[in-house]
Amino acid sequence: MHRLHAHRSAPASTNDEVKGLKRNRAIGLAAATIMIVGIVLAVLQADRLKEAFSPASSEWQNRADAAQAELAKSFWDEKRGLFNNAAPCIAQLCTDPFNYWWLAHAVDVLVDGYERTGNEAYKERLSKLYQGILDRNAGVMINDYYDDMEWMALAWLRAYDVTKEERYKQAALELWADIKAGWNEEMGGGIAWRKEQLDYKNTPANAPAVILAARLYRHFGNDEDLAWAKKIYDWQTKTLVDPESGLVWDGINRTGDGAVDKEWKFTYGQGVYIGAGVELYDATKESRYLDDARRTAGNLKTDFLSPATGMLPSEGDGDGGLFKGVLVRYLGELIEADPKRREPIELLKTNGDSLWEYGKSSESALFSNSWAQSPDAVVQLSTQLSGMMLLEQLAKFEKNGTLDER
Repeated sequence: MHRLHAHRSAPASTNDEVKGLKRNRAIGLAAATIMIVGIVLAVLQADRLKEAFSPASSEWQNRADAAQAELAKSFWDEKRGLFNNAAPCIAQLCTDPFNYWWLAHAVDVLVDGYERTGNEAYKERLSKLYQGILDRNAGVMINDYYDDMEWMALAWLRAYDVTKEERYKQAALELWADIKAGWNEEMGGGIAWRKEQLDYKNTPANAPAVILAARLYRHFGNDEDLAWAKKIYDWQTKTLVDPESGLVWDGINRTGDGAVDKEWKFTYGQGVYIGAGVELYDATKESRYLDDARRTAGNLKTDFLSPATGMLPSEGDGDGGLFKGVLVRYLGELIEADPKRREPIELLKTNGDSLWEYGKSSESALFSNSWAQSPDAVVQLSTQLSGMMLLEQLAKFEKNGTLDER
């Protein structure tokens, strides 16, 4: 009994030691708990910081990826190294005519994908497409239409930016040398639309030339290129832009009567003039150029957007299928130069949401001429590229956080 009792009741000194051990253990546990809580809080704080500098979602990037995959699946012809004119591919309509300027925008869309993802597959396809265009165009990039060559030069200059392949730079420079020969004093100046009609001048042959010249100046520092950009821009603004509204008219002297086609107003004409203003602003920091771009962009609501839905119009298939995409691309340039103006961003989001919800096939990522209704049975490459340009702009702005800025 006594021995059992002794085991149950330790001497006073032993009790103090036990209490000390318990106290030390409690202190250790408390310290460990504090450390764990601190780690958890640090992780949570890091997650919050990560969220602050990362897109909240990758919705638009996933959509752009799906559209890029559809372009490769439904339009790419590996044997020719070219994109087909339409999907599904129906006999000779796939390959004829040779839509040179559509392919320039296909180059641009591949560059969009490569810039956004860094996926080398885009770089490989650019290389094949470059050779495919040469093979189809008698071994040269030169074309009879000055506007076509401008689209192509802009595209290969962008391809050079992301790949640093010298042949792309040389293609852009060779095209630019040929384009400058299109300037003449008919109608007071300006670059002609095509080599066989040197007295007809239009926005598609002049505003993109401004963009090209200004970019070449910013890339390589040749003052002559900046002088060209300013000269062409001044002619374009004086001759083919409404000074009050900023509405861009299409051309002058189309039928030889010296008249301005004021009733011909297209989304891509607005887009390239916006782009010209932004590029010259970037090159010179003169605010008047950015002000011009803002005014023309602001006029879209009056002359182009549906007052009920905010949607851009359908401009048909063929060449018209590309028009909205060109506008969207250069609205993107304006957004980058002037990110606090929300109207262009909301325009892109409204049209992008509608395209994905209503303007896409239910079975694929093929798009419609109208971004508010389902596509036809046959989708042309021009139309597909236009929708892709919209998605790539939204994906870019989602990735860099511009969509979420307030």
